[in-house]
Amino acid sequence: MEAMKRTSDCGSLGKKDEGRIVILNGWVHRKRNHGKIFFINLRDRYGITQVTVDTEKEPLLGDICGELRNEYVLAAEGKITLRPGDMVNPSMETGEIELTASKIVILNKSEVLPFQVEEESKANEELRLKYRYLDLRSAAMQKTIKRRSEVTFAVREWMTSNGFYEIETPTFIKSTPEGARDYLVPSRLYPGKFYALPQSPQLYKQILMVGGFDKYFQIARCYRDEDSRGDRQPEFTQIDIEMSFVSRDDVLSVTEGMMSHVFKKILNIELPAKFNRLSWEEAMDNYGSDKPDLRFGMKLQKIENYINESAFQAFKDAIAQGGTVKALVVEGKADYSRKQIEELEAHAKIYKAKGMAWMKVTKDGIEGGASKFFADNAGEILGGVGAKSGDLVLMIADANKNIANTALGAVRSKLGKDLGLCDPRKFEFVWIVDFPMFEYNEEEKRWEAAHHLFTWPQEKYHDTMESDPGSVKGDLYDLVLNGYELASGSIRIHDPQMQKRVFKIAGIDPQQAEKKFGFLTEAFKYGAPPHGGIAPGLDRLVMIMAGLTSLKDVIAFPKNSFAVSPMDDCPSEVDQKQLDELGIKILPRLS
Repeated sequence: MEAMKRTSDCGSLGKKDEGRIVILNGWVHRKRNHGKIFFINLRDRYGITQVTVDTEKEPLLGDICGELRNEYVLAAEGKITLRPGDMVNPSMETGEIELTASKIVILNKSEVLPFQVEEESKANEELRLKYRYLDLRSAAMQKTIKRRSEVTFAVREWMTSNGFYEIETPTFIKSTPEGARDYLVPSRLYPGKFYALPQSPQLYKQILMVGGFDKYFQIARCYRDEDSRGDRQPEFTQIDIEMSFVSRDDVLSVTEGMMSHVFKKILNIELPAKFNRLSWEEAMDNYGSDKPDLRFGMKLQKIENYINESAFQAFKDAIAQGGTVKALVVEGKADYSRKQIEELEAHAKIYKAKGMAWMKVTKDGIEGGASKFFADNAGEILGGVGAKSGDLVLMIADANKNIANTALGAVRSKLGKDLGLCDPRKFEFVWIVDFPMFEYNEEEKRWEAAHHLFTWPQEKYHDTMESDPGSVKGDLYDLVLNGYELASGSIRIHDPQMQKRVFKIAGIDPQQAEKKFGFLTEAFKYGAPPHGGIAPGLDRLVMIMAGLTSLKDVIAFPKNSFAVSPMDDCPSEVDQKQLDELGIKILPRLS
């Protein structure tokens, strides 16, 4: 093998290399038999080079070429020659040359493939995950994993050049079950005790600030034992950032600088120096979502002022109960069929809407759906919402304003995708700020932290926190990109007394707080600086930059939608001996 070690890769050869004797190593991507001449596309991480074998000139290579199949691993030696003008392949980086082989060695063989390795795999997801090592050979996966590496390096480059230390926090930590369930790791040395895998490095990065490190970041692995939903992964990676002696604007500015560096370096895209900002209330009111996609307009509009003049009693009832009526104008879609509108209504009902009214705008006024209720003030309402001939108007009313906003916002999001308004080459960042600090848990009849328990309440609410928790805004902020929550962060509590007040509002008594978070609150007693941070999701950032829609396509070895790895069949059973050493007995699962 040493004599056939590669001297070049399969992606860098060109006209400049004519006449060179080189050795290539790689996989057989395609083989074509033209009688006495074989054409072999040899592939490695760097690209593809065509290897040509003339069996009249090299008769000993005929039997080897006849044996070759896709994904055999080869070493090929020969001279670089220019292709004839009519055989140049402009779609290949190496399309102007070929290697005329004088020697070929089969380094390894491949069995019949479960699916073909192509530019982009056409196999179903479960098969791709079972044979992930084959899927990773595709050009699409090679490109995406390369981009992930480049993004990660660009993040490290910017953070370290701006004075941040990269510090690793523990993987085995104390279980503090707030939010998602922890993954637990039993201790053999201490039977009955468990480590937890971190859902995030939250407490440790705050302790680093108490430790005086001032600026910290980490490419952090995080773990959450959640029920299967959406495109989430049980293990994921975030860009974890924390800073001391900062305000919200400082954290936002650092994040904007990092994102600008990454997008310029990787995609050569100039981002604005400052991203747009919306309060949580503005986002919900105008877009029906706290992660609005701003690549298209189509804002939600209040139309309560036009309802009293209408004959729509259901709408009037919703307003009388303290609710709202919201409208959405879909430009040029008065030609939507009843079936298409019913599909939108069914989507709204997923988000607890009782129904969705509609009407079409024509050159003569309005028609269809709820138009009969607005016969007396059609011109007024159409002028108010800016609807013109050819538009479709959708309306949702509810006594609960959040339901009306969220349901119509979900319809807006669906329309954005259905109408092709979500250009994957466009990147629209927006900060969502001024989130509610607390939310009421109806089932448990108590207040709880809307994000986490360590968020600093905005100063103007300090005197009324206990008397009116629902009105308190936290110093919280989310970074949203193209309708995805890309990052979440906050200014943290650094004052032990304020921390006790927040614990008390959330129904956590001092004994519970000490048991769960005692090491953090103890650290705060010794001069904790004001601090804050943020944690952009690396997987999601790469996914959006690559124009993809699944996190599985940007992670080398993801789990499927059921948190299972088909490739290595984990989670799996373990030997009884291992369980005995840990003092663990497997019981039947409770229903």
